[in-house]
Parts: sequence; C-alpha cells; structure tokens
Amino acid sequence: MHPPGQFVVGQPGVGLQLVEELPVEVIQVIFRSQGIHAFHFTIAINDRPGMPRRPCSAGSWLLSVNPVIRNGYRSGGGGVDALPARAWRDLARRVTGVVLIDGSDGYDAAFRPAGQRFGEVRPRAVVRCRAASDVVAALDFAQHNGLPVAVRSGGHDFAGRSTTTGLLIDLGELTGVSLKDGYAHIGAGTRLADVYRRLERHARTLAAGNGPSVAIAGLTLGGGLGFLGRIWGLTCDRLVGARVVRADGSLARCDEREHADLFWALRGGGAAGVGVVTELSFAPVPSPRCTAVKLRWDYRYAAQVMDAWQKWSPDAPDELAVSLLLTVPAEPHGQARVSLFGAAAGLSPAHTDDLLNDLIARAGARPNSRWRRQMSWTDMQATLAAHVPGGDGGHLFSRSGFFQQDIPPGPLNVLVDQLVADRRAGESRELDLTPWGGAYNRVPSHATAFPHRSERFLLKHTATLPPALPGTVPQESEWLRRSWETVQSWSSGGVYPNFPDPTLTDPGRTYWGDNLPRLERVKAVHDPHGILPGLHLREDSP
Repeated sequence: MHPPGQFVVGQPGVGLQLVEELPVEVIQVIFRSQGIHAFHFTIAINDRPGMPRRPCSAGSWLLSVNPVIRNGYRSGGGGVDALPARAWRDLARRVTGVVLIDGSDGYDAAFRPAGQRFGEVRPRAVVRCRAASDVVAALDFAQHNGLPVAVRSGGHDFAGRSTTTGLLIDLGELTGVSLKDGYAHIGAGTRLADVYRRLERHARTLAAGNGPSVAIAGLTLGGGLGFLGRIWGLTCDRLVGARVVRADGSLARCDEREHADLFWALRGGGAAGVGVVTELSFAPVPSPRCTAVKLRWDYRYAAQVMDAWQKWSPDAPDELAVSLLLTVPAEPHGQARVSLFGAAAGLSPAHTDDLLNDLIARAGARPNSRWRRQMSWTDMQATLAAHVPGGDGGHLFSRSGFFQQDIPPGPLNVLVDQLVADRRAGESRELDLTPWGGAYNRVPSHATAFPHRSERFLLKHTATLPPALPGTVPQESEWLRRSWETVQSWSSGGVYPNFPDPTLTDPGRTYWGDNLPRLERVKAVHDPHGILPGLHLREDSP
C-alpha cells in the first residue's frame, strides 16, 4: 500500500493527487489501463525522498476504461470529494433505481466486480439502473460533476473495465427476455443462464457464451464465443438491433437501417465506448439436442494431445466444438490435468464417438476417462459450466492470442513444461484452447467491428493468485509472461476483445485491426468529448 502522494505524469504541467490509500496494483490499473490519455509517461510516487521514477509504455493512444486523470483526482482538490450530500440525494430523486454511495447499506455488495483483482477500486457511488432514463440521469450527473464513469452489466471484465473511482453505472437490474415476431429482446444485465432457460421454453436459444453468470450485453459487445459459435457465429453476429443511450443523453434505436454506423460498432467494438446499451435484440436459433463430452488424459501426454487438437479441432465439422484445457491447481503438489470438454450439436452419439476416436488416434494416447451424454442445449450448458475456465475467484491475470497456424512441436513442448515448472503455492494456472473456424470465419472481417475472421484457434494463458497480504493485489505471474512469450511469435497478433489485456502497447490495433479507423470515426460522432469509457481518440483522429 502506498499512502497519499503526488503523482507526476509525463505531460508538461500535469499533476495528480491521490486522496486515499490504494494498492500498487490498483494504482497501476488506474494509470496504465484506465486513465492515461498519453503517449509515453512516467509515474513518480513522491511519498519518500529519492524514490525512483517508474517508466510505463503506452501506445499512441490507450484504451481507457476509466478516465480518472481527465475527470477525477486532480491536484488541488475538488471533484468527487467536494460533492455535498444533497447532490447525491438529488441524483437519487432523478432515478427509478437505487443510488448507493460509499458507506451506505448495500454498497459493498454492489460495487465489487465478479473477480477479486479489482475489488479495491471503490466508486464514489453505484447507480443501479432500472430503466434507460436512469442511465441518462447518471451520465448527466457525472458530466456536470466531473466524475469518471464505468458501465457494468455483469462485472466479469478481466482488465477492470467495469470498475471506476467515480460513478459506476450498473445495468444488472435491466433484465428480461421476451420473444416477438421471431426476435428475442433481452435486457442488458440478463445473465446467460436466464437467457438460455427463458428461450428454451420456446425451443430457441442463442449462440452465446458458456459462463452462466456472465451478462448478455458485455458478452455481445465484445463478440461472444461459445459451443454453438462454429455453427451460427459470434453472439454479435446474431444481433439485429439495440437500444442505446449515447454520451449526450439521447436515446437511440440502432440496426442495419437506423444509426447503422453505431450498430456496426456495437457488434464486437462495444469496448470502444460508443454508447450504453440497455436492450439487445437477436435472431435466435433452434435449440438443438447435444452430445456433451468430457475426456481426460494423463499430463505426460499433454504435448501430444495439444498438437493433435490444434490440427484436428478447427477442421472438424461445424457442429462439434470442443475446447482443450490444461490446468495446474493452486496446491504445489496437486495433479496437473489435460481435459477436453464441449458438445456436438445435432450429431448422433455414434458420429461424435467417431470424431473423438480420430483425435485420440492422432494423439497416440488413450484418455484416462471418457464421458458423453445426450441432452438438451440448456442442460448441456449447466453440465459443462463447472469446466468453464477462468480461475477460482482470486486475482485473475490473463493473456491470450489468436492463431492462424499450428504451434510447432518445440515451443509446444516448452509451453507444456513451463506450465508445471516453478510452481508457487496458491497460484493456479490454465492453458485454454478454443476452436475457431466454421461460421466465425464466414463473416467478412469488415462486416462488423469484430475483425478476427480467419483464425484457427484461440489460446488463453491464465494465472489466478491469492492476495499477497490482506487488502493488496499480487504482482502478475512470471509464469504467465513466459508462457505467453513462448508462443507469441506464431500468433496472428490479434486478441479477442472479451479477453482484454492491460499490458498491450497498442490495444486498439490488437483488438480491432484494420477496423480501428472506422471505429474511431464512430466514436468521434457519438462521443466526441470522450465521456464514455473506451477509446481515447488520437489528436489526429478524424
């Protein structure tokens, strides 16, 4: 923990005052991934004489989720702490939902995100919205009082983009699923488990994610992968319209005809902060019968299975989507595992067995255990939910990348060896491989803001760590850095926007590739002053 001190940012004349104690990790998050609008900057924490400066590299612009530097904690006081109690009471009268300020009943439960890593970032208040008009009021209040904002639908963001030291706009109570004229209309905060359950009553579903507590809005706006994706594409590919609150407080309905530029941006580019989505409309798909599968191998076969999987899974029938997961538990002597899990939608158990037998033959290693069962799509999601990777609720650090080519045997063996080497008590590790191809790649790269349409698979490296000390956040895993670097030379250079990485030096290009210039233009039209967290436009942006 660092006591309050003076922060100096590498822009002439800019000084910031930290007015409360924060862990070093949270300070880094605020500066490096949530609030810096700079080229290259240095942070000097002047709480002790002679303390060295810490250089931090950023790209030509930084994907800012909480513009703390522009709107909050300015040197000289004022801002958030100067707001009188009556200002919060006035806001509470303007909304149909609830305003929870720091210290009030229910605040602690409301502000914390799904993971622990950003649990120390405390907003001054949380607005739990029950209508789009509440979002309008919250944005207006934040702008008039110089508060940074963050928007949260489910709170599962790896990089803390649903946290802020200012005003947190919580969409978690904007729930509901209805079907009309063949389309599904879903509130932004509706959790996937509820989406699947409600649509199943009508024999319909969505090609969406595997985490039951993830909210539909955040998933869709960043893409949305899942077990049906190789048949039907990303969740955002099934989006047909949305209701949006723009930065100026105006309400808009967008689709292919109305505000088509905004609609394009929302399909995979929502993290750019082009609007606050309160309701999404989808073209649902038939809910299939599935053959759910789970296989497990001894870890000594990990490299063989990985090599076979990367050559086999992306080229398998679109109906088959099986992920490969290598896990190391937090206990230093716990057993490392190699697991395959997923589903065959609409394929018979016999056909599914034939496909899996092909993988086993390619790997040259028989699994220790093998399970399959036919069930409904909704039951399959519930059955496999326990296998969804993402840590155990501790401090999660993750890096990932897309691949258009196979990883050669040499680095693949290094990757497998690194996963179990130099283990630390309390640190769990995961390598998660997700198949791409199929319908994911049948959409042109410029048709939506999501550009990754020629990939074969996605590899995510995840370390989950316990707090080093109460109230602190541990430093990023050394294994994570080495593991990512081992295979980065063979990646395509793209990153799935829903697996954000605060360490990226050029996040915009990495997430959105050649679609970035158009996304910047949409941002400039709908949020020219950068009110919403997301892209900070370069000075030379149109």
